[in-house]
Amino acid sequence: MAAGEIAGRSAADARELSAGEAMMATGRLSIARRVEPDRPRLPFSPGQLARLDEALTLTSRSTGLEFAIYLGDLGEDTRKQAEELHANLGPRATEGVLIAVSPGQRKFEIVTGDEAYRRIPDRSCQLAAMSMVASFKEGELIAGLVGALRMLADAAGNSYQESRAQH
Repeated sequence: MAAGEIAGRSAADARELSAGEAMMATGRLSIARRVEPDRPRLPFSPGQLARLDEALTLTSRSTGLEFAIYLGDLGEDTRKQAEELHANLGPRATEGVLIAVSPGQRKFEIVTGDEAYRRIPDRSCQLAAMSMVASFKEGELIAGLVGALRMLADAAGNSYQESRAQH
């Protein structure tokens, strides 16, 4: 027998090889498999995302203000980062309300544009913040965000009522 030749295949070796498998000259089966890294776990389920999206849509529609939520790291200066994120609302920033939450840092900021601030005073933001803290302590991130959105929308009032009051 010449070097590198297989003397013979046993019944176990006679099976069809799958993709990524190779029979070595020594009779050893070598297998290569693709290893898929675990996908990162999303912070919210599809149902929770739908609930949050519905709350954002309803608050923005009912008040005429632009509500937004940011979830992620806010860096060293959380207020400055939140204000920069708020500015990203572009032309709607003056009517914008941003709730920025950094769960890893256990911090959050509520930023309002000029028009939004006129309708949602600091005291209302503080009450919404206290409500969020209570929910977050119970591990209820979505409930805290949705509750805060509702409180801020209630403070802002209805855009229809607002426009009627001005006329």
